[in-house]
Amino acid sequence: MTDIPGRAAPAPVTYPPVTRLTVLYDDRCPLCVHLRHWLRKQRQLVPLDLVPAGSQEARHRFPGLDHAGTLEEITVVGDRGQVYRGTSAWIVCLWALAEHRPRAHWLTTPLGRPFARATVLAAAKYRSVTAEPCRSADGRCPLPDPVAGSPG
Repeated sequence: MTDIPGRAAPAPVTYPPVTRLTVLYDDRCPLCVHLRHWLRKQRQLVPLDLVPAGSQEARHRFPGLDHAGTLEEITVVGDRGQVYRGTSAWIVCLWALAEHRPRAHWLTTPLGRPFARATVLAAAKYRSVTAEPCRSADGRCPLPDPVAGSPG
């Protein structure tokens, strides 16, 4: 688009910043529970709420979301209604973490994106091979006790 003399250029489109993210994870999957615990221990630049996928809390917070789909693929919801799934969800989780934000930026590049996708596919394969129902009465995997001093 060319500028027209005497007219101001159109303002660039800006979006409000993300200030909080909700990670929906499968609490019946040992790998997912492990990653939830790992995320809790990281220094977060953007706070992460970790909510079991398909739970009453998830359904209450996000009534219009495909909750069956959230049990099949990691889903992250931003506080402005953004929905990230699969590879994009993993990248946005890393972007929220102080130690991993530079890696998240790299994973969005043409060189990094295939690596991110391969990692997500490998995790999905591992999950499909190793995930067994937990042996608790309610079928959920017990969450590890919070580490003393870690954000909860």
